[in-house]
Amino acid sequence: FENTGNRLCYFRDLCSGCGISGIAAAQRLFNAGFHNVRIIEATARSGGRIKTGSLGDKIIEIGANWIHGPSEENPVFCLARQYGLLEPEALTPENQAMDIEGHPPWVPNFFTSSGRKLNAEDMYPAQQIFMELLDESSEVHSQGGEPFPSVGDFIRSKAAEKCQDTDAATRSLQLCVISNMLKVECCVNGTHSMDKVGLGAFGLYKTLPGLDCTFPKGYEGLIKNLMSELPSGLVTYNRPVRCVHWNNEEKQTPVIVECDNGERTAADHVIVTVSLGYLKKHHSTLFHPRLPLHKLHSVQRLGFGTNNKIFVEFDSPWWDADCEVIYFLWEDEVSFVEIIKRSWIKKLFGFTVLKPTERYGHVLCGWIAGHESEYMETLSEQEVTHAVTKLVRQFTGNPIITPTRVLRSQWFHDPWTCGSYSYPGKGCSAQDLDNLREPMPTKGSQPLQVLFAGEATHPCFYSTVHGAVLSGWREADRLISHYSSISPSKHTNSKL
Repeated sequence: FENTGNRLCYFRDLCSGCGISGIAAAQRLFNAGFHNVRIIEATARSGGRIKTGSLGDKIIEIGANWIHGPSEENPVFCLARQYGLLEPEALTPENQAMDIEGHPPWVPNFFTSSGRKLNAEDMYPAQQIFMELLDESSEVHSQGGEPFPSVGDFIRSKAAEKCQDTDAATRSLQLCVISNMLKVECCVNGTHSMDKVGLGAFGLYKTLPGLDCTFPKGYEGLIKNLMSELPSGLVTYNRPVRCVHWNNEEKQTPVIVECDNGERTAADHVIVTVSLGYLKKHHSTLFHPRLPLHKLHSVQRLGFGTNNKIFVEFDSPWWDADCEVIYFLWEDEVSFVEIIKRSWIKKLFGFTVLKPTERYGHVLCGWIAGHESEYMETLSEQEVTHAVTKLVRQFTGNPIITPTRVLRSQWFHDPWTCGSYSYPGKGCSAQDLDNLREPMPTKGSQPLQVLFAGEATHPCFYSTVHGAVLSGWREADRLISHYSSISPSKHTNSKL
């Protein structure tokens, strides 16, 4: 790049740089007339935690799965619609208007560890108790004070009270359902245990209207369309960043981006979109000077966990034709134990059914979060297949059911993500989210040297793709506004 007299601005997106947050920021800047834009990406591919794969000839999502809340307020939905990536059903006004509050009304099948298939209607009261408690958990942040330190503590305590008035057999079954629902919420929140999710901050997350939908040809189609609108050569792949050298003094010096291969590049501005998991692990070496203390404390308080998928294909279904989700209830597990020492597979709450059958055949997606999920990643595919086969045979009571294919994700051991997505940890508050997205330095004559984007930096849509997109736009707009205020007539000629 060259400095032609205008203030030189250089956009840098570091490490997992070509994830959707970085792409969104780059596109926003480029469309605003800033053409000196570059993305630095640690890996050989674009997309970050959006990753489409295959199981035989079936398209599956290794990473991001749904558009959560596909409605006019959701930029991912609007982009997908613009690029023609969605099915007609997802585009209907009825679909957009449906408010599911983050929990799709899936048709369930329930199986128990003794090999029984239960009547789903009999499970409904326990599910209702759990959902009511979950709603109460979300409302605590607006009431002031925290009666319990975590969502897990709150739900366990309240559930025990609500199930007291039933007979022993009913109570036991209800507690099994609530224990299973806690595992579901671990996957939803990307945490090892709901005991790690702060009760006071739980309600910060907001949902959008619309029935969650998927990309028939894969989520990566969105990435490809976005990338096609950027000039070729804008992304440098296979270039991990070792350190971002910034300054918090009055002197005018550029930010230096130092890569693992020794390459050093001067820039006016850097937008960092690494995952919170990567930031937690590498913050001490990724920035020089180190992060300000208040930002570092917020990085530590915010949670970041692992949620993995295990795709399992069968020759024929053992679930009902209309079934959309399968729950496995362990009948000996009525004390809400979430740290399972006897068997990692007990943390898997069950499966979602890939629909429609005409496209996917008979494929299930198992969900498992936390330390058990991380342990699962270390096993061989053969060991995972054996555990899943044994589990399905036990819960169905059918000793000959055998999967034809099994494929699992491994997000914890991905060195550039170190897990799946963020959640508000114990003791966390809205201030921590503010601190995380605060640019550096906060004062001085050379502001906005280092900016922060990514799903974990959004105040209410954290853990989502639309949160990541909006955060990328936010930081791009911050720079655009900065240069507009300096010289409104010249800002599109500035190089970024």
